[in-house]
Amino acid sequence: MFKRADFLLLGIALGLSLFGLAMIASVSVYQSYQLTQRFVDAGTWLVPSNAFYLWRSFLHMLFALLALGLTMVIPYRLWERYARLLFIGNLILLLTLFIPGIGNEYGTAKSWLQFSIFSLQPSEFLKITLIFYLAVWLQKKESSIATFQEGFVPFVVLLCLSTFLVAIQPDLGSFLVFSAIASTMFFVAGGDIFHMCLGGASAAILGLPIILHQAYIRNRFTVFFHILLHPDDQTYRDGIGFQVYQALIAIGSGGLFGVGYGKSIQKFGYLPEVQSDTIFAAMAEELGFLRLLIVLSLYGIFVYRGFRIARHAPDRFGLLVATGITTGIAFQTLLNICVNLSLFPITGLTLPFISYGGSSLLTTLAGVGVLLNISMHSGQEDVSIRRRTRALHVGSLKRFIQT
Repeated sequence: MFKRADFLLLGIALGLSLFGLAMIASVSVYQSYQLTQRFVDAGTWLVPSNAFYLWRSFLHMLFALLALGLTMVIPYRLWERYARLLFIGNLILLLTLFIPGIGNEYGTAKSWLQFSIFSLQPSEFLKITLIFYLAVWLQKKESSIATFQEGFVPFVVLLCLSTFLVAIQPDLGSFLVFSAIASTMFFVAGGDIFHMCLGGASAAILGLPIILHQAYIRNRFTVFFHILLHPDDQTYRDGIGFQVYQALIAIGSGGLFGVGYGKSIQKFGYLPEVQSDTIFAAMAEELGFLRLLIVLSLYGIFVYRGFRIARHAPDRFGLLVATGITTGIAFQTLLNICVNLSLFPITGLTLPFISYGGSSLLTTLAGVGVLLNISMHSGQEDVSIRRRTRALHVGSLKRFIQT
């Protein structure tokens, strides 16, 4: 069975993840030292370290690889049976974020559940549990998905429920990713394109005013439109647009061939969250445009193989799950790159496989494992079809000879 798995997709996923470790080792040294120095000053750390984020990323990688291995061997149809339970459980986790003493703020969003030795970001897990539940629901509604009452109305309710819970955190990035995943799956399942656009608009009308109520998010849009309309005016360069301008400086400094691995200047306090949100800008500075094209090509091949798995899935549930997982990774990658290039306001999204973030890497590689399991069954189905076709041809030939 494993011989039929899409090992090219697996190799790209592992290669990008290991490349992410290498980049975190390079770009996070300053941030690691500053953070551990504060621990030393507080008396909870002995000596400062340059490898704090690297070692934590290594632990994240171990758990993520375990998740990949498990989802790779678990038959994907099992997720169909427990999809509703997983989805409801994930919604409950999102609600617990707002219980005092449990939810933990990081940066500007209340998106983490803090435990004694680790933290979880429930919205990352919702990306995959929403996909499972949507796939089950869309599969059941196959004959009526294009209708208003049976298709559009339940779709809007489900989409608004999921996006509302991340909008009130507020988490603009997850809000956009959920909308993209749900809309794409709805369309692939046979939903009307007008209903799809209307559903996305309904989620935006409900969620965006809540998100934009926060002043810092409005500032992100202000900076984005200011740079778009007045590219030569650097009014916000040292204020609310500091991160955007520093990312552009890093990308521009890289040129064609980069300044060299480990030689980034912008990582020394100029790029906020350089190991997560803006790691693409640091990569561009160190590697340059030509080497970065190789990384982007790997993402492109991964997305192609993911949609190929969806196209050859043996059943409708596998088709929808593979489409949702691939769409989520593709859209998040594109959005992170656009943010670093100042083609979209800052969202706080990580770069899949590469950025620092345990919950993100865990769910991403778990999703890859599900894709691989679907590809195994797809291969098995293709082989059985070829065998039946060959047997049919042999039988026809025998009957022709006998006559």
